[in-house]
Amino acid sequence: MKKIKVAGAALNQTPLDWEGNLANIAEALRQARAQQAEFLALPELCICGYNCDDLFLSTWLYEKAEQQLLKVVPLTENITVSLGLPVLFKGQNLNCVAVISDRRLLGITAKQFLANDGVHYEKRWFSPWPKNLETEIWIDGEAYPFGDIIYEAGGIKIGIEVCEDAWQGENRPGVQHHLRGAHLIMVNNASHFSMGKTATRADLVLLGSLEFRCSYIYVNLLGNESGRTIYDGEILIAENGELIQRNNKLSFLNVDLVFAELNLTDPPVGALPNLDFDELDKNNEFIKAASLGMFDYLRKSRSRGFVLSLSGGADSALCAVLVAEMVRRGVKELGFGAFIEKLNMAGISADGFNQSNEPEKNMALVGKLLTCAYQGTVNSSDVTFNAAKTLAESIGATFYSWNVDAPIEHAQKTIETAIGRKLSWHTDDIALQNIQARSRSPLIWMLANLNNALLITTSNRSEADTGYATMDGDTSGSLAPIAGVDKAFVRQWLRWAEKELGYTGLARVNAQAPTAELRPTAAGKDAQTDEADLMPYDIMVRIEREAILFRRSPLQVFRELSGQEGMGTNIQLEAYISKFFRLWAQTQWKRERYAPSFHLDDFNVDPRSWCRFPILSGGFRQELEELKAYAEQQRALKEN
Repeated sequence: MKKIKVAGAALNQTPLDWEGNLANIAEALRQARAQQAEFLALPELCICGYNCDDLFLSTWLYEKAEQQLLKVVPLTENITVSLGLPVLFKGQNLNCVAVISDRRLLGITAKQFLANDGVHYEKRWFSPWPKNLETEIWIDGEAYPFGDIIYEAGGIKIGIEVCEDAWQGENRPGVQHHLRGAHLIMVNNASHFSMGKTATRADLVLLGSLEFRCSYIYVNLLGNESGRTIYDGEILIAENGELIQRNNKLSFLNVDLVFAELNLTDPPVGALPNLDFDELDKNNEFIKAASLGMFDYLRKSRSRGFVLSLSGGADSALCAVLVAEMVRRGVKELGFGAFIEKLNMAGISADGFNQSNEPEKNMALVGKLLTCAYQGTVNSSDVTFNAAKTLAESIGATFYSWNVDAPIEHAQKTIETAIGRKLSWHTDDIALQNIQARSRSPLIWMLANLNNALLITTSNRSEADTGYATMDGDTSGSLAPIAGVDKAFVRQWLRWAEKELGYTGLARVNAQAPTAELRPTAAGKDAQTDEADLMPYDIMVRIEREAILFRRSPLQVFRELSGQEGMGTNIQLEAYISKFFRLWAQTQWKRERYAPSFHLDDFNVDPRSWCRFPILSGGFRQELEELKAYAEQQRALKEN
């Protein structure tokens, strides 16, 4: 077989941005042709955007997508391209990939296996296509092959797998493509980012190319497409079990394109050595994904920056660093002027910055994009104030501070007059804590409105699990960028960022134990800390993983964790598990009201993207009784 030059392009698309999506497709084709690539793979549903959600139930969307497809056809001179779009065929909504070669539509492949777990709900919108079924579809007065197809262009046979298709083991369409003589298989994806996923994808691509003795091009969507899900834009090109080319995923570019020369059936030449896919550990992957997610959310929402209530604690500190890293990483890849141009914010241009070096320019830009406020009360400490102020100054953020005791006192006196008694920390603890958090919300929202900015809410996943957050208080905001990661991860990441990324302004934050600073020590109780209110975060993370990711009952969680290192005594573990499940069941209504959050780990607790749970339930009463009885039985056996 002859050598061929192929390309894969990750595209940063937006649902229903027909012009922008088409422009990215056209740019990918332009770049590929400029490098004389003969074949190009583009992502799944890239014409309309993957996350059009229930608009996939609208017939007009399919008509519009077909119109856009016909606009792509004339752009494909001397190149063969595969790209995704939805197709309405005989009353069925189908997730498809069209193949176009040298200004001629060769046909359309329909997806056979629909993603319907985690953040994906494809079976709500689409129907699966049967294996080996090929028919024809009429488009603009002409008939084209449709269904499960092998294409041929320039003497090369091409098969298509659409994202979930490739994950089906011996049932994947690639098996049939191989039997029908495919030389090249293109995998068109909208595969969500989660930390550590690269190694699994690489195994999928390498194994497929080895077993089917062919070449593989794997391409993915890129960026924060529609708000919650981040796509890493990963591109993997393999041949006969060897990785030939890959890209630097999670790019700030609109079009991230890589090339490779393939030998098809001959042994690969110049293949990359086996790569260590741990080269991007979770700490690096998290900041790359979250900072890109913040950037896309900011520019696609057409907002003018971020506002943050900076408490001096870990969560708000991480949110502040995300903005600083967004600027640092984006400027490093795009350049200062191109980064600002892509933000497209009125009143901010590269000409307005006269600093002498890039770090100083970056800090000045952070000052334009991030406004922070420390909102103190009588229960706040100099420790947290200094931690907040030091961090804000170290990254260049605009920083304000004010006191909210007056509105708190007004609210308390108003209620005391109405109910005819004084409020006490001994009898009204939760109400007195919550009014402090809620009194901060109107002021920080006002600042966000004045700036036409996104208000960042700082809740993490551990708080969402247990409802350890005040509704309309510290949960107020437009975006919850760290609600997809647990508190233990947040704490260790900040220590890593201080050391590895040079954020020395985090030192005061990292020196503290997490605390809400809402309960006065004079109330006759110990100083307030998060772990004293809840449980040790390291233990909560283990319970959460068993209960939420693996969907185990309280008793099953206890059996899994009992006796493991760091889990404490069985009496303690039983108490922690019971507390977790009780709080989880009681606080589903809070999770329903959280601001949009990013999916960053292998699971999250957002009911609108990953984990649904009834707002009203039996609260695991019987299951917790079973746990208690079992734990008591185990203790009795041990004593005897």
